[in-house]
Amino acid sequence: MMIILPGVKIPPGFKILNRHNAYFCLMNTEALYQVYLNHPHVQTDTRKIREGELFFALKGPNFNGNQFARQAVDAGAAKVIIDEAAYEIAGKTILVPDVLQALQQLAAWHRAQFAFPVMAITGSNGKTTTKELIHAVLSTTYKTYTTTGNLNNHIGVPLTLLKIKDDAQLAVIEMGANHLEEIKGYCAVARPTHGLITNAGKAHLEGFGSIEGVKKGKGELYDFLRERGDGTAFVMWDYDYLRNMSAGIAHIVRYGTADAEVTGDAAGQTGFLTVELEQPFTAVIKTQLVGDYNLPNVLAAVAVGRHFKVAPEQIVAAIEGYTPSNSRSQLMEKGSNKIILDAYNANPSSMKLAIENLAKMEGAGKILILGAMAEMGAETEAEHQQIVQLIEQHAWKDVILVGKPFESYKDRFRYFENSGQAAEWLGAHRPENTLLLVKGSRSSQMERVLDAL
Repeated sequence: MMIILPGVKIPPGFKILNRHNAYFCLMNTEALYQVYLNHPHVQTDTRKIREGELFFALKGPNFNGNQFARQAVDAGAAKVIIDEAAYEIAGKTILVPDVLQALQQLAAWHRAQFAFPVMAITGSNGKTTTKELIHAVLSTTYKTYTTTGNLNNHIGVPLTLLKIKDDAQLAVIEMGANHLEEIKGYCAVARPTHGLITNAGKAHLEGFGSIEGVKKGKGELYDFLRERGDGTAFVMWDYDYLRNMSAGIAHIVRYGTADAEVTGDAAGQTGFLTVELEQPFTAVIKTQLVGDYNLPNVLAAVAVGRHFKVAPEQIVAAIEGYTPSNSRSQLMEKGSNKIILDAYNANPSSMKLAIENLAKMEGAGKILILGAMAEMGAETEAEHQQIVQLIEQHAWKDVILVGKPFESYKDRFRYFENSGQAAEWLGAHRPENTLLLVKGSRSSQMERVLDAL
């Protein structure tokens, strides 16, 4: 940051901001990009800074990143991007109007340098697993960059783009959203050439308002591909609503159980999902994923792989070699028990699929350990009631419900206020020779029960 005095020539790449009659020199995106090229590693957490990185001092509801400018410099940051002049450090800080906007605009500028395909993935369920499978397949043949974990929000999307280096041949960007206009904003930054919506189910109803709102919000990806004129969409053709939503996109690659370029089906349900692929080549794919609800995710990876001319044997090997992590569709064994851990997140659509999947699996002793679903808004009571009604359609060894939205059913099932209490009870009543499903929204922290099993 520089204070500009009357008569002083403004350096290229800067503009002036008047704050309380003090004139500050603000760096624009093009000039900031030159700084980034000299220091092409971006950090937003002072605890993770490495020597020579750029630190973006973001703000949140309960913190002000500007206050950590000195800490970032002391930790080795080459430059600190701030939006409050009071935190200037001579030679070390760069003042911008808004740090978050600067991060997003920098990512958009970086994206504009790419000539290779950029694929965006969104959806209510399965987007992270689909993204990981697609990345595994594409990485057999191309240098492919992708979203780390599920860093798929307004900060994660630009950070992912800024990690892409000159050796890239493809990029796969995951986009999450809980309200309208969000995916539209991410597309404006990432400008995808290809896109995939896994599904549009009952997720984030509090923000989207309704299932139609979910479709509209996720459909913003299709809107972008349609408007660019040369976009390509990979569409799960079994879902009529995705067929309708994708109409008008220049190039559509269809996948599903029938009537598509890529077709296949699940072969029984005895544990890990096995897929019998029929098109565009025949193969039996033995995955390490639990539940036939992962079938569309596998078919999507095949569709993307074949579109980008990955060899069939490499597609199969990549999918079979993928091991889920981070509490997503993991099949674990502890003692005599088998546990399906799918506790990273939950909404009515994914909860229903997981319960029905467990009901179909072989085994007499089955226990449901379910945490409450978050971000349901006005539909909270009705959606939890529907889950209870589904539970009652099957026979279970036991049912354990966790969280306030399930409290009304404590006379019908075992109920606890939180996962810690559930873990204590399980520790005192350890099941044996049992198949368990552990699922719930992230806020429920259902993975805490694992130590008791």
